Amino acid sequence: MKLNYKLQGDGQPIVFLHGVFGSLDNLNMLAKDFVQHHQTVQVDLRNHGNSPWSDKMDYQAMAEDVAELCHDLQLKKLILIGHSMGGKVALQLSQVIPDLIENTVVIDIAPIKYQRSANVIILRVLTYCLANQITDKKQIMDLMRQEGINDAIILFLLKSFKNEHWLFNIQAINEQYGHICDWQTISPWLKPTLFIRGGNSPYITDQAYTAIFEQFPNAKIEVVEGAGHNIHFEKTQQVLQLLHNWLGD
Repeated sequence: MKLNYKLQGDGQPIVFLHGVFGSLDNLNMLAKDFVQHHQTVQVDLRNHGNSPWSDKMDYQAMAEDVAELCHDLQLKKLILIGHSMGGKVALQLSQVIPDLIENTVVIDIAPIKYQRSANVIILRVLTYCLANQITDKKQIMDLMRQEGINDAIILFLLKSFKNEHWLFNIQAINEQYGHICDWQTISPWLKPTLFIRGGNSPYITDQAYTAIFEQFPNAKIEVVEGAGHNIHFEKTQQVLQLLHNWLGD
């Protein structure tokens, strides 16, 4: 699948991979910092942004999409930076294009299987809006608030609502959400891997450390205190400092 992407700058390439319901702009606050000394590649994963839609959405398929893009752009010595679902795609790429990857950074996700989580509520509202052809932004916001979805998440979701149309594929994400939560254990990957954990986030727990180090023996885990799941939004400067320290920039 030919993914939509934004390419900027020169130097060692960094590929940025967003989370579910996101788009290539979600990691823009990181990419715009690194574009001074790197070639940055911001990607819309399948069923998101301006990339094609598909009924299939497991990590092997998503990783193969990104691998195809990397081959098309002739990228080498890659640095991968992925948040949440995009972090799992980055980890899966270690099995797909191992010779092209030099370093991987994963923001607030672990190589484990998750339960359906709070996104179930979001999917229920989105599916309801889709089925009932609700395209009024205020009505959508009211429905989300009634379900207890906070305003920060609502504003994040609405970034992908353009011209009365959702840029992400609600039906496919809903039907494939079990695959998005899932993870198939991989053989140990020995290259450097940084995991950045939000101190207030439930996504990387102490119990997940075993799975991390079994699959990524040379991993390092950094905790950003006071941050939730969207660490790069909440604590941008701290995340950038961790990235620069890790990458030696």
